[in-house]
Amino acid sequence: MVAPGCDTAPTPAQEPALNAMHAADYNPAQQEVVSLLGAPKGDRPTFDAGLRDELRNLLEERLEPLVSTIDSDRFDDDVLYLSKYMLTQALGCERKFMAELAEPFQWSIPTARGTVTHKAIELSVHWRGEASPLELVDEAMARLENADKSIADYLERCEETERAELKAEAGAAMTQFLECFPPLKPRWRPTTDSPIRAELHGGLIVLSGKPDLTLGQPEGTVAGKVIIDFKTGRFSPSHREDLRFYALLEALRILPPRLLATYYLDQGRFHPEEVTRDLLLSAAERVIDGAHRYVELVNGTREPGVAPGPSCRWCPVQPDCDEGTAYLEGSPEGGPEDW
Repeated sequence: MVAPGCDTAPTPAQEPALNAMHAADYNPAQQEVVSLLGAPKGDRPTFDAGLRDELRNLLEERLEPLVSTIDSDRFDDDVLYLSKYMLTQALGCERKFMAELAEPFQWSIPTARGTVTHKAIELSVHWRGEASPLELVDEAMARLENADKSIADYLERCEETERAELKAEAGAAMTQFLECFPPLKPRWRPTTDSPIRAELHGGLIVLSGKPDLTLGQPEGTVAGKVIIDFKTGRFSPSHREDLRFYALLEALRILPPRLLATYYLDQGRFHPEEVTRDLLLSAAERVIDGAHRYVELVNGTREPGVAPGPSCRWCPVQPDCDEGTAYLEGSPEGGPEDW
């Protein structure tokens, strides 16, 4: 079996005890992960070295009309920041998007669960000896509580019952991760929540993101990186678009990844997609469309449209939205969740 993003085996001393697991010990879900993510160098795609400049030129040319409309009254620091969340919201229900922009962000169990779980996954890569999912979650929460981040205030001030519920949910997600994934070996170069960023027009427009997990690295113009996002619930087209956005950022930074994969922990299943030049051009067009809509909405030159869907369940204006109410009345319960 070929390891993800790697062709040579390390010595035992190079790996923590938690990762000292042989292929014969993998369960079927773990074997599927290694089979999908592993690829010999000869099977990996090669990208033209000039692609990064081609994509940057396309974005800068098409986004240039927005530069003069960005001001500090509506945009922080006179900069247009674009993330996967902002793009998905601007290209979804615009009324919901504008309502959420008007509300200050607040930490909660659903919003904190992913941050805690990702930190626990990061710790599991380098943990010496065996650790249970809840031990990793405990340590992750302790580290975050001592960090200089807004989540630290939330973890310090939340009630004990809320803290216990957060720990239980993150522990369940961590259990699913450890059950489904083979131990992340250091030679696979695993990275969790590592920020990637592209600045356009001298930093006036910034694209940024933090993939849940990346494995491997490019070699010359041969793509070697795999980008993975973890989800629970049902498949959503926006999940695939999130990963394409990350692929675009990597292409602007160095070289595109070779593979994107959404992994649904509660199903133990991948939704993979190979990266191509056409995929990256499509991702760039989506950024251009989303950026224009976002700026027009914030500047008040575009009337917010309504696009009913599963997100109506947690929309702050749903009680006053006839379209959203009608959608929910005719829709079955359930829907996608996101870390």
